[in-house]
Amino acid sequence: MSFNLWYRLSLVLPLIVTALVIGCNKPDSPAGHVESVWGRRGVSEGRMLKPRAMAINAKDQLFIVDMTARIQVFDRNGEFLYSWRTPEFANGKPSGLSFDLDGNLLVADTHYFRGLVYAPTGELLEDRTIGGTAGHEPGQFGFVTDMVQDSHRNYYIAEYGEFDRIQKFTEDGQFIMQWGGHGSEAGMFIRPQNMAVDDNDHIWVVDACNHRVQVFDATGKTAELVRIWGQPGSDPGQLRYPYDLVLDGEGHVYVSEFGNHRVQKLTLDGQSKGFWGTHGRAAGQCQRPWALARDSSGKIHVLDTYNHRVQRISL
Repeated sequence: MSFNLWYRLSLVLPLIVTALVIGCNKPDSPAGHVESVWGRRGVSEGRMLKPRAMAINAKDQLFIVDMTARIQVFDRNGEFLYSWRTPEFANGKPSGLSFDLDGNLLVADTHYFRGLVYAPTGELLEDRTIGGTAGHEPGQFGFVTDMVQDSHRNYYIAEYGEFDRIQKFTEDGQFIMQWGGHGSEAGMFIRPQNMAVDDNDHIWVVDACNHRVQVFDATGKTAELVRIWGQPGSDPGQLRYPYDLVLDGEGHVYVSEFGNHRVQKLTLDGQSKGFWGTHGRAAGQCQRPWALARDSSGKIHVLDTYNHRVQRISL
């Protein structure tokens, strides 16, 4: 190709691409908009290195854990407040955060086979730790992904690896029951990555490697499957490696898709109401988002993991 032809193409191609993008404003194009973007790659105070989990408290403070095992606390606009580090991290870093009814932080200490409980100031409540031993017996775990609490103060701890199950415990850590198992049949899991508890104490689970959401009623002696939906793909309503979900209490669930680099808003039965995000590094684009948090004003905070940042969006 001659230099003159190459030069002419370099002038024309951007115009063609722009025209194509403008002409693709279809109903299934990304919706919503970005309100704020903050965060930078790094290991110094206030910076992040592949952040993997996030939770928000009643004060709209964001608690974020990254690959340095630091739990850093920010206000909703990204102002650094304080931080601490989990007691052990050579084997791997935590991958799940949530809050209990008392405002304590629940930490899925993934590679140490346990759930940790911290006061919001960063003090480890050692007597509240559940697990710590690898195995398949009750109270033992594979790689722990998340820990949540229901309205009766029971804990649910999810794990993946050889067993892919969820275990239920009393507030003082006594085993109640378990369900799941490694597989793709209804009620089984392949990496149950995160959970949420709704107003009926139903347990919502993103079944990441099955590309679906499963909902269980575990208030009785066994866990009953209430709802299951999702199939692999990138079309609206489809999922690709869903890693987190949040409920808005208004009939919607928001799902972060690690594989589709987006956040999708769906009805409780899995009908898409729109999505936000495309693959990239610019504002409004994502690289492997792991986690979500919904603040008191209804805005969604997206943990944009491989861009080492947080984006606050309306969707």
